[in-house]
Amino acid sequence: MRIDSIIDFAQVITEAERYRPAAEKILKGEPDQAVYNHYSSPCGQFAAGVWEGEVGQWTVNYTEHEYCEIVHGVSVLRDQDGGAKTLRTGDRFVIPAGFKGTWEVLEPCRKIYVMFEQK
Repeated sequence: MRIDSIIDFAQVITEAERYRPAAEKILKGEPDQAVYNHYSSPCGQFAAGVWEGEVGQWTVNYTEHEYCEIVHGVSVLRDQDGGAKTLRTGDRFVIPAGFKGTWEVLEPCRKIYVMFEQK
């Protein structure tokens, strides 16, 4: 493998995939989102890129393990029991597969993600 196979997030140009959670998952707001998936492994289980979300709240059900680093904005992640964690610029965390709850964007948010989908 050659050095040009290295993915440099600062230099890679990736088309945005723009979407919104399914209507039945939206709890409030207009949570438009964009993902810039800079890398997907050949097996399809590993991916990394940048996610952006607008103000709103929706339900989440993680089937993948995801490392996140908030680079801009504020969000709140809540579990099904009502526990909450506020996520701000500079926060780094992992959401394990199996997590269910809600994601709420309070201020437009941008995060770096690295995820692994167990099969």
